[in-house]
Amino acid sequence: QLQASGGGLVQAGGSLRLSCKASRAILSTFWSLRKAWYRQVPGKEREMVATLNSDGSTDYADSVKGRFTISRDNTKRTILLQMNSLKPEDTAVYYCNGFLPSSSQEFWGQGTLVTVSS
Repeated sequence: QLQASGGGLVQAGGSLRLSCKASRAILSTFWSLRKAWYRQVPGKEREMVATLNSDGSTDYADSVKGRFTISRDNTKRTILLQMNSLKPEDTAVYYCNGFLPSSSQEFWGQGTLVTVSS
């Protein structure tokens, strides 16, 4: 129901843009979802990277503030994460997430690997 893409290998200081497209099956709820990106490194817990609420407000992990930007393209049912000034410590599998507060429904993308070389 969520399909993530855009990961890859990039040098430190470079940029990547991750995309996450919602399927038509959840089209009716897409607009109301709290949208987010998480990341996970092997052996560590999954951590929130960026959140976009339905009212347009955003929240970011301290480690990515000023470098990452979360946004949405409603016409394309897509959640975006623009990542600039990437650092080796940003290397992780990134997951998109959609959460519907009214029903506690939650959707996860399959994960896309981002590798930042030093």
